[in-house]
Amino acid sequence: MTNHSLKQKLVLNSQEYIVHNINLLEEKGLARINCLPFAARVLIENLARNMDSKTIQWSDIVTAAKFYETDTKTSELIAFYPARVLMQDFTGVPAVVDFAAMRDALKTAGLDPGKINPLVPVDLVIDHSIQVDHFKEKNSFFLNAQKEYERNKERYQLLKWAQKNFDNFRVVPPESGICHQINLEYLAKVISTKQTKNGLLAFPDTLVGTDSHTTMINALGVLGWGVGGIEAEAVMLGQPYYMNLPQIIGVNFIGKPQKQITSTDIALYVTNILRKENVVEKIVEYTGKGLKHLTLTDRATISNMSPEYGATAGFFPVDGQTLNYLKKTNRSETAALVEAYCKACGFFNTYDDDIHFSKKINIDLSLIETSVAGPSRPQDRISLSRVKERVTKIFDLENRKKIQINPENKPQALTNGSVVIAAITSCTNTSNPYVMIGAGLAAKKAVEKGLFIPWYVKPSLSPGSRVVLDYLKGSGLMDYFQELGFNNTGFGCMTCIGNSGPLDPFIEESIKTHDLDVMSVLSGNRNFEARIHQDVIGNFLMSPILVVIYAIAGRIDIDFKSEPLGFSKDKSPVFMKDIWPEADEINHFVETYVQEKFFKDQYANIFKGDKLWQELEVDESTTFKFNKDSSYIRNPPFFKDFSLDLPDLEDIKDARALLVLGDSVTTDHISPAGAIPVDYPAGKYLVENGVKPWEFNSYGSRRGNHEVMMRGTFANIRIKNQLVSDIGGLTLKFPESKLEFVFDASRKYQNENTDLVVFGGKEYGTGSSRDWAAKGPSLLGIKAVIATSFERIHRSNLVGMGVLPLIFKDGESFETIGLKGDETFEISNLNQIQPNGVLKVKAIKNGKEKIFHVIVKLNTDIEIDYIKNGGILHYVLRQMIKA
Repeated sequence: MTNHSLKQKLVLNSQEYIVHNINLLEEKGLARINCLPFAARVLIENLARNMDSKTIQWSDIVTAAKFYETDTKTSELIAFYPARVLMQDFTGVPAVVDFAAMRDALKTAGLDPGKINPLVPVDLVIDHSIQVDHFKEKNSFFLNAQKEYERNKERYQLLKWAQKNFDNFRVVPPESGICHQINLEYLAKVISTKQTKNGLLAFPDTLVGTDSHTTMINALGVLGWGVGGIEAEAVMLGQPYYMNLPQIIGVNFIGKPQKQITSTDIALYVTNILRKENVVEKIVEYTGKGLKHLTLTDRATISNMSPEYGATAGFFPVDGQTLNYLKKTNRSETAALVEAYCKACGFFNTYDDDIHFSKKINIDLSLIETSVAGPSRPQDRISLSRVKERVTKIFDLENRKKIQINPENKPQALTNGSVVIAAITSCTNTSNPYVMIGAGLAAKKAVEKGLFIPWYVKPSLSPGSRVVLDYLKGSGLMDYFQELGFNNTGFGCMTCIGNSGPLDPFIEESIKTHDLDVMSVLSGNRNFEARIHQDVIGNFLMSPILVVIYAIAGRIDIDFKSEPLGFSKDKSPVFMKDIWPEADEINHFVETYVQEKFFKDQYANIFKGDKLWQELEVDESTTFKFNKDSSYIRNPPFFKDFSLDLPDLEDIKDARALLVLGDSVTTDHISPAGAIPVDYPAGKYLVENGVKPWEFNSYGSRRGNHEVMMRGTFANIRIKNQLVSDIGGLTLKFPESKLEFVFDASRKYQNENTDLVVFGGKEYGTGSSRDWAAKGPSLLGIKAVIATSFERIHRSNLVGMGVLPLIFKDGESFETIGLKGDETFEISNLNQIQPNGVLKVKAIKNGKEKIFHVIVKLNTDIEIDYIKNGGILHYVLRQMIKA
């Protein structure tokens, strides 16, 4: 063993593995590894294993260990090499299109297009396209799947082409489940292996994903997080993911949850607490004796919501619960290697380590109450006992109950506060058999007592994997779900991402005609305004059990203690407590009906796909044959006129503000995923190209067509542009002060060679890791976004597309500086920018100048290079061609 090597041999069942044991750093007297957070140990091992004396040197490993051992404030840049990449189809299609376009660029340059290939393993799960079009029929899933293929044939042909023509690229076909749940139940190995010239290497599984909820896998002790699609593409091409060593915040769980408390309640409580603690760009690691009371799937719900509380990841170290879950999900051999490796190399949590965190936060699990979150932010938790009081105040419901719509004189009327969507959806909760069985038992008790769901509620059940349906059917609970109206509508993200489908036309028309404030309840992770359905104003996150209960109640403004859900067959009032399942009952059903066999059977042929997938015909060719008439897949303009020469970064001069936005602008606001309005630029474009409005599909499904997506940028009807008082998607074109759609105004500015900037408030770009929320602004001609603060993934996406992220100095904002938005703006010396440096901005109006300073929100020298290259893909492509 050389002085700078951490290599050792690990033998298990006669198989010899090469490992990099970071415990040797302690033996060498270089670091106290046992006091470091487990997530830090993963990062250090990654550095040690990839040390090449060029990108990573021995000093980087020692520096990282010292950083986490002490209270060093200055973070160091590291090169992180994820073991694999996880994608879903909404973000995966644009990535595949980019790869196809890069192959075209190489072919044009006279080089081998086959050089463009993923160099690390990639799994793409098709889960984002199926919608809840049908929900009343018992075969709703089949009908929705058929419609999905009708809408998405071109996209799926592209993905199947990629599966056949790219190395290291696997596709999980539609109707299989949600990527994060499949990752948890099957794809993740916890400890990966790789054959090298020196032998079989074993190392911690790590990943980045093109979906912000990639963080769910941290529950299994696998360090992973969401990144921008552009960053993921660079990782796929063998580039390291450059990052500053993140602070690691310890969340110390103490106490034991009360019996009726679900993992959803815990996740919403944690989200509320950590949002206030500002854990953005930090890793949260869960520690403490309370961990013993959280099942692996409880942990998955908490890790899943890391983006909602702002953390890069919410990490649970490997322990006995991890091993038990691997065994229950048909991975006993994997569990054996995980146990041997983690115990030998210092990755097994024994709960007795005195770990040093950047900060420690105590959370007492025994204090958590049953709760929901809403109406438009996941961190806005409301105790169940206070929901009626809060929503009545928010929506002024006491004074708005006069409108009662009831065409057939049924027991309940549609009115303000009515629940019109009730969705058991999302990997966040459907991955947890305890809450799914609990919801099934609540449905069983409700049916037995003669309760039903009101006529105006659209119920749906969308499991995150096929295993869920196996145990619900095996336990007999699926029959009660169906009796109540919760038919299986499909295996995918569905309502959680806005694919809730249409409401009944009469209900939609009633909402619009009477300006009703109606609600959705869902077991998802996000509830931003207009995300679930454009006509639904309030969206409330909750456990699947509560979704069933609120669906029966039919309204959000109910006090469950004093008001009945309905009346039994003998006209007796039935309260929530009468159908809420007992913890022991839930545990019995889980232990009896959630069987290892289900996981074995469902994942045996996960990559094969159904008959519809197998019948898709695709070409086997090195380059993709783009169809110029396609409305789904188009060759993007990102590499048009691509040059090897690196031009100077030009200053921003005489720029105009395209939009002025407030706080908490989400990537949904910037680049909607849902319905395409026929009278907005994207809808007009589709109609002009022969697409009928009922064939529009969604923005998310058309992310392979830049013409649609750039027209959809900032086109969310709920986005609030302070330059105008009208609905979203509009702006003022200066100097005429003419009201225009954002896209139309940007086109006119581009024709005039006018640079554009966007102003924002706090948490700009919160939400999904949506690359089109950066690609769209880039194609609109936006050179910089100036905000109070950025969410991590969106900031990275902007950098990846060559758009400069800038933040106001502390205490300053668009308003405090006294800007109006009709000024012209100048930002100079861009060719000399430094990470976290300062730039001067001039705002000019009527010959008068107003000067303020902004901070360059670029964290590393490599991000400076990305900006100078016009984006990360241009940087990588130049490197590849020069190599």
